[in-house]
Amino acid sequence: MKIHSLILFLFVSQMCFSQTTQADAICGKYVTANNEGIVEVTKRNAKYYGKLIWIRPNANLDLNNPDELERKKSLRGKEILKDFMFENNTWHSGTIYDPKNGKTYSCKATMDEKGNLNVRGYIGFSLIGRTTYWLKVK
Repeated sequence: MKIHSLILFLFVSQMCFSQTTQADAICGKYVTANNEGIVEVTKRNAKYYGKLIWIRPNANLDLNNPDELERKKSLRGKEILKDFMFENNTWHSGTIYDPKNGKTYSCKATMDEKGNLNVRGYIGFSLIGRTTYWLKVK
């Protein structure tokens, strides 16, 4: 009985470690579509967040933000991905902020075999939305 319990414990532990390793694969830096910026994805309290760490020089301020005070702030350092959770090879239940129009959308992301991200922002459900492709920075 003890050997069966030990084997079960080791199996479950390995599954949990594997799931965490897969989930953390999203952590890193990505060049956004059209080379408009670089987003760094990090893990905080079991969720994933992405911050703009570089933007094109002509896009310094968050001019389209609905909050007038935020319009005076730089886009560099702004957290544009928030609250992603991982399940079934998808980071989901998060949001993405689009600096081009100042709107925040529901979002999910998947990773291809090269480590690049397919980021889908949407309203309501994911059939109505737009997908962008972010390249992982090595």
